[in-house]
Amino acid sequence: MRRILAEKELTQEGLVRGSGAKGKRRSVTVNLAESPLSWLHARGHIDERLFVAGERLRDDYERAQLGANVTMRWDPVRVKTTGEQGLTATERQIAAKDRFDGALREAGSGLQDILWRVVCAGEGLPDAEKQLGWPARSGKLVLKLALDRVADFYRVR
Repeated sequence: MRRILAEKELTQEGLVRGSGAKGKRRSVTVNLAESPLSWLHARGHIDERLFVAGERLRDDYERAQLGANVTMRWDPVRVKTTGEQGLTATERQIAAKDRFDGALREAGSGLQDILWRVVCAGEGLPDAEKQLGWPARSGKLVLKLALDRVADFYRVR
């Protein structure tokens, strides 16, 4: 996740510390492991239902391997035995892609952009609003609408 801070310094705990401008020193701590969705949930901006729906969408996005790939795949070679049951890795990937596509269809064409940017790509709301050319502080409402539809798709109660 990319967050712009002045004079970045990475600590051993995986935190970024920065100092302010104009001679005043201040410390800013950013948890690099925290997603924009979990940030919104932790501060009460979205409820548990919407958070779970967003996490399921992100999980399907990752399971479908829709993100950028490296040039070499290091997956272990599978040896088929008689005791093996269930879906193969490819079948699980296809099922996740189908769920992901269905969830985006359920969200609707006008809501897919903010949903993908914040939940899957990990962009913060201000960055997503800016990239989409939306007014400041409009993304949270649209994201809530999209997550509500996705929660209906995943049958999250």
